[in-house]
Amino acid sequence: MSVPARYDGISRFLHWLIAALVAAQFLLGWTMPGVHRDTKPVGLIAGHLLVGTALLAVMMCRVVWRISHRPPDIEIARPLRIISSLTQFALYALLIVVPLLGWISASSRGWNVTLLSAAIPLPALSPTGSSFGHEMGDVHAVLAWVLFALICLHVAGALLHRFVFRDQVTQRMISW
Repeated sequence: MSVPARYDGISRFLHWLIAALVAAQFLLGWTMPGVHRDTKPVGLIAGHLLVGTALLAVMMCRVVWRISHRPPDIEIARPLRIISSLTQFALYALLIVVPLLGWISASSRGWNVTLLSAAIPLPALSPTGSSFGHEMGDVHAVLAWVLFALICLHVAGALLHRFVFRDQVTQRMISW
């Protein structure tokens, strides 16, 4: 079997870093207490905010890197290429939109949102007490489940390529 054309090292690093941050984010989101009117951003909620801003920052790097570095070519059927492109676009979009909605919601609660654990304060994206911001928190929660479903689809696609099609698609991202 020939050696697959691989993604470059930075693309692979960013991919797996994002995967780890998303896994941490879902774990925190599922285990943190419910957010209510007087909830303070401490403990697991503070961790969720910290990982969310890190995820958003890394995703912005990933987008810039992806725009400036073309992925390796691989021959797959046109319908699979279309599904792959649409899924990847939706993943990128949700990996940016979901943290932004969380930031809007946090801002509406009067929480300080920072990057790198208070090293870089970020501006509020909605005024404290904003009903819009609170509603975006609800949208954040719903879209997080949509993101989870897309991630499952992404993983299923990788497994399908690896074990059913037995092509080199998956190897492009996991080969070191």
